[in-house]
Amino acid sequence: MFVLLLTIVIALFLAMLFVNLYFRARVLRAYRILVRSEVDFTATQILNRRRMEEEVVTAYPRQAEAIRDFGNYLRRSIRMATVLLLLITLFGGLLMWYGR
Repeated sequence: MFVLLLTIVIALFLAMLFVNLYFRARVLRAYRILVRSEVDFTATQILNRRRMEEEVVTAYPRQAEAIRDFGNYLRRSIRMATVLLLLITLFGGLLMWYGR
């Protein structure tokens, strides 16, 4: 049981590392496009889909796709990292419990 839990924790950690690197590349690519186009926004606007559509996309309609991509990649990366972190914590706790 100990070996299985350890393997799961290691696999989840590697998955979190891969997800982080993958989405970081996607987010930076979309962000680079927005910086070149001089799109101005706040973190609150990007993380809130409704505000992003109402305030940012309407102000910069030519970069609408890049703005949506950036917001989607950022939100998805945060969500996936949170889930993986919770799973790592859960299985790490189980590993500590069974490791005694």
